[in-house]
Amino acid sequence: MDFLTNLLPNVSEIPDEFVTATIETIYMTILTCIIGFALGIVVGIFLVLTMPGGLKENRVAYSILDKIVNIFRSIPFVIMMALLVGVTRFIVGTSIGTTAAIVPLVVATVPFFARQIQNALIEVNPGVIEAALSMGLSTWQIVSRVYLKEALPGIIRVSALSIINVIGLTAMAGTIGGGGLGNLAITRGYNRFQTDVTIVSTIIILIIVFISQAVADWYVRRIEH
Repeated sequence: MDFLTNLLPNVSEIPDEFVTATIETIYMTILTCIIGFALGIVVGIFLVLTMPGGLKENRVAYSILDKIVNIFRSIPFVIMMALLVGVTRFIVGTSIGTTAAIVPLVVATVPFFARQIQNALIEVNPGVIEAALSMGLSTWQIVSRVYLKEALPGIIRVSALSIINVIGLTAMAGTIGGGGLGNLAITRGYNRFQTDVTIVSTIIILIIVFISQAVADWYVRRIEH
């Protein structure tokens, strides 16, 4: 214990803050993923259905949605947080804190995840789609029974990638009042020159990332076998 206290003098003084910051990061990540992934799947499916050669091909609708996705994917997250201050305050009642950070986190996650879903669904064997059409399945039945089922391993992989992306965004959100480990690393670690706080915050974030990736890899192996 004395060794750790000497090695991490500032960290040993604020263990409760690390617990709180970790919980805040996990809270932002989980809620963002639940909302963002749900919306992202809808947008991704719509992109696949309306794209050229899709089951419900609509070049105008696809072109508009495709450009919207590209635009929102291109906006740096810090700038997006600033742009959405008014929207965040309207929805949550404040623009500061972990709950407020979820609004821009979701807006940033949806287009990213939607594009990943689109890419995963495109990989489904066209022959399987044609067979489903010849059986008289409706568009919704093909989406639920063919696209989502056949692309499930790929969807899990891109979900793991997106979760890692969300964790990184939560750290960025923390730098401007979003809370979590990012906020702790900046306000206590960087601003007060407490390097050990920054290092431990980073390590905890990496642990969360590794656990998320390990769970996703295990689930993909289970499905594929």
